[in-house]
Amino acid sequence: MKLSRHHLAALAAFLIWGFFPIPLRWLTGYASGQILFFRILLSLLLLVVLHGLGRRAAVAATWRQWQAAPARERRQVGWSTALGGILLTSNWLLFIYVVNEVSVQAGSFAYLICPILTALLGFLLLGEKLRANQWAAIGLSALSCALLGAGELRTVLMSLVVAFTYAFYLISQRRLQGYDRLVLLTVQLGLAALLILPLAPLLGARPLAGFQDGHLLLVAGLLSAGFTVLPLFLNLYALNVLPSGTVGILMYLNPLVSFVLAFLYFGERASVEQAVAYGVILLSVVLYNVVFQRRAP
Repeated sequence: MKLSRHHLAALAAFLIWGFFPIPLRWLTGYASGQILFFRILLSLLLLVVLHGLGRRAAVAATWRQWQAAPARERRQVGWSTALGGILLTSNWLLFIYVVNEVSVQAGSFAYLICPILTALLGFLLLGEKLRANQWAAIGLSALSCALLGAGELRTVLMSLVVAFTYAFYLISQRRLQGYDRLVLLTVQLGLAALLILPLAPLLGARPLAGFQDGHLLLVAGLLSAGFTVLPLFLNLYALNVLPSGTVGILMYLNPLVSFVLAFLYFGERASVEQAVAYGVILLSVVLYNVVFQRRAP
């Protein structure tokens, strides 16, 4: 199969996200809240500049779309956008903490099980249907978590919290279909900035000291431009043409690359129980994405 520009864009986006732990580890020793504060702030500034330079029409169209919508839809979009901002902020904070304070493996495991957790939440909260093989995959995912929990309970609990916050974020965004995702992300980051400013001291963030720290600003700028805004653009470009199912399959590149980095780059090790658990979750991912064809009678 020949890869189109849209396939390459999706591949590039998830490969970039897979290498995210490397620059994040350059900030080991900084409070997670400090890293989060500057990632949100710099990402928001970049998005505002991008919208101002070349996406003003998209911003205006999104505003008109929301204004023309029925009152119930406007409320749903407003609440979903606000909730999404809170969940995304929580997920970023937890992921930063897990990668820098627990292990890269824990962060990778979280995003490996996230699509399966999202499917389960879709069934429980939205009444979405699941195939038999998807139920089997959910069972295998639960088994992998039990295996990890038997050896390292803290690791699996942190992974599950990270996975659940992102899964809830994805579920909350289902009501926003048809709206420009990048515009809504900018709104969400704006709300996140308003939320984190008064909470900065509680999260260990020191904005004034951070603005005088060249290393922090440089790495946070890289995280914002190279590992947040750029892959988001590539992902949105791919979604304009590719089916969401295709992009969903490619999404697994992100945690798989991070797993490879954990062992080969960061020198982390896995116990026998962890290795078996990772094997089980990989099996569940394959099983979840298999589509069985019915034979014609």
